[in-house]
Amino acid sequence: MKVTCGNCNRSLDIPSERVPLDSAIAFPCPGCKAMINLDRRTRVEKEADHGALKTTPGFLKGDPLKKKILGSVGQLPPMPQTVLKARQIMSNPGSDFKELGDLLETDQAIAAKVLKLANSSYYGLSGKISSIKHASVVLGHKALGELITMGGTASILGKNLEGYGLDAGQLWRHSLGVAFGSRIIANRKNPALANDAFTSGLLHDAGKLILNPYLVERKELFDQLIAGGQESFLAAEKTLLEFDHAEIASEVCEKWNIPQSLATAIRYHHHPSKSGEDELTYMVHVADGISLMAGLGLGIDGMMYELEDGALELLGIKEEELNDIMAEVLQSVKSISDQMG
Repeated sequence: MKVTCGNCNRSLDIPSERVPLDSAIAFPCPGCKAMINLDRRTRVEKEADHGALKTTPGFLKGDPLKKKILGSVGQLPPMPQTVLKARQIMSNPGSDFKELGDLLETDQAIAAKVLKLANSSYYGLSGKISSIKHASVVLGHKALGELITMGGTASILGKNLEGYGLDAGQLWRHSLGVAFGSRIIANRKNPALANDAFTSGLLHDAGKLILNPYLVERKELFDQLIAGGQESFLAAEKTLLEFDHAEIASEVCEKWNIPQSLATAIRYHHHPSKSGEDELTYMVHVADGISLMAGLGLGIDGMMYELEDGALELLGIKEEELNDIMAEVLQSVKSISDQMG
């Protein structure tokens, strides 16, 4: 359907399925950032919306729920040990290809994914990589570590998340977009952060994997809160649980042995100004916005995402550079996704 911004008269094409007949949304205009309200509810539904939000007693929230989640960390989607060990090897200047190759021999599932990814068009070697050793020699140390990270997280990030209304693969594609975008920005701003930027970008929304079962329990209330775009997913999480996916993920990072620098970027990726001008956090924040602008979004909630004032300036990125970064991100995600099927 066609929607026109009342402030700048920009015309937008919004897929009808994103706004069912009985719902409404509000999102910022991509051009002037003025809020656009699109309401397809009947008069009776609009009047009923002024009533109090129904609540269901018995659900844990706040510190008791957080304690339960952290106390049952063994039941959470695990961060593959292969990925963590690969990061440790890569952080050692004296490590070599053989160490990474030997590591992959202990995890054939990830090794198979690494080979598949290595043969993607992204690396320009489609059909030419026949072994992990060959991949390490041809692609190099850092690229192999990147492949291990992608291969190790593909299965957990590729799951269906009913609580968030995400089909299998949606979170994976968005996370890939943020990972590539974060690394592109790091290479322009501070190349030393490129590896951490890629990993934190890939894991920035891992908290949604953790909170998904609790939102499934509260699905009716969650849907009621976000209906019509009145609250973002982040705000709805806080209303129902008293913390959001970014906060819980940063705490679980400790259980996963993720470095504090990455945990900080994950914790504040929605509000980077709270990180004390941490470069890595701003990189993930801007890459998140670019990924959403590129269409690698997460439904209606993605349409409501806004970059913090000053984020681009802090990273030294000009607005005219965003299209180039966006195009590179889209091509990178497509190349990897096509190979993974």
